[in-house]
Amino acid sequence: MTQAQRDPQDDAPGMTATHDFPTLRTSRLLLREIVAADAPALLEIHGDTDAMKWFGRDPITRLDEAEDMVEQFASLRTPPEMATGVRWGIELRAPGHDPALRGRLVGSCGLFRWLRGWQSCLVGYELARAAQGHGLMREALLAALQWGFEHMLLERVEAMVHVDNTPSLRTLGALGFVDEGVAREAGYWLGRRHDMVRLGLLRREFTAA
Repeated sequence: MTQAQRDPQDDAPGMTATHDFPTLRTSRLLLREIVAADAPALLEIHGDTDAMKWFGRDPITRLDEAEDMVEQFASLRTPPEMATGVRWGIELRAPGHDPALRGRLVGSCGLFRWLRGWQSCLVGYELARAAQGHGLMREALLAALQWGFEHMLLERVEAMVHVDNTPSLRTLGALGFVDEGVAREAGYWLGRRHDMVRLGLLRREFTAA
């Protein structure tokens, strides 16, 4: 194991061990735990090949794959003292948006690959096609990042985004993420390799913004 791979958990700062999920609320959104009942919604979102073309993994086609995703998201916080991140389900709660979407899971966002000793992690997210274009992900990520910097004691958050995913790059840029260069052929899904833009956000930059 190289120094870059080391994750010293024992003496590192971070979240207090707890089974309580950190539910967050914004003006339009409820960020909450993803549960078994969300599997059909996850299948609908992650089964949309075109909408998920930048997500970083092949679309799913079966309900049991969505159920596995629910378990994978839950495992980020299990056991609590060894948590490697947190994934929130994104639910619309405010009036004025598409009534058909309100109260349903429309995507998720989260912080993962948490290196406590380095006080850093990655951010990931996705949104259903019908919920895109309204600034919802920026709103969700703002809340998630605020929580991460405060409760996970992060000093740096990284993102890896496909070079052609202009909306995502724009969203992260608005949150203060800085383009740190292209990682050539760093991603692989849908049977081919993809160049990825590496972005970084420091605590002091986020606080200043």
